[in-house]
Amino acid sequence: MDNNLLRQYLATVYDIPTPNGPLRVSLDGDIVQDASTLPEVLLRPFAILTAFNPRSMLLPRKVNDGRHAVLRDLLILGCYRVEQCVGYEEDPEGPWREPSWLVHGMDRDEAIAFGRVFRQNTIVLNRNARPELVVTDPTCDEVPRAFVGNWRIRA
Repeated sequence: MDNNLLRQYLATVYDIPTPNGPLRVSLDGDIVQDASTLPEVLLRPFAILTAFNPRSMLLPRKVNDGRHAVLRDLLILGCYRVEQCVGYEEDPEGPWREPSWLVHGMDRDEAIAFGRVFRQNTIVLNRNARPELVVTDPTCDEVPRAFVGNWRIRA
C-alpha cells in the first residue's frame, strides 16, 4: 500500500458513538501504556465497516445510501448490534465524510469478508484496545495485510 494512502487512512478521524456523545478518535496515536485509561468503547472488540465508494470510486449519493442500507440490513440479520459512525479528514466540516457502521463484537474473518464483498480498500478492527487497519482489496495490497495503530483521542 502506498505510504501516503496509509498515512491518510491512519489519520482518518472517526466519530464513535458513546453514551456521553461521540468520541473523536484516529488510529495514529502514540503507544498506549495503560489501556485501562482509554474510554470503555475502545476496550471492546468492534469493526468499522462502510459500503460507500467501493475501491475509492465516487458513486452518486443515492447509490451509496442504498449500498449502506443493504450493509446495515445484512449486519442486523446477522444479529450484530450496529451503530452509526462517520469517518472524515481532520476537519469535520471538510468535503470528505464517509458514513460507517460500528459493529460490536464482529469476528475478524467475517469483518474482512464484508469489506471484500462491499469492495472496500480497508476496514478497521479493534481488538484488545488496539486498532488495526486491514486491507480487504487485493489491488491495494496483500489480503488481509494489517497495519496496527494506536488510538488517538481527538478533542
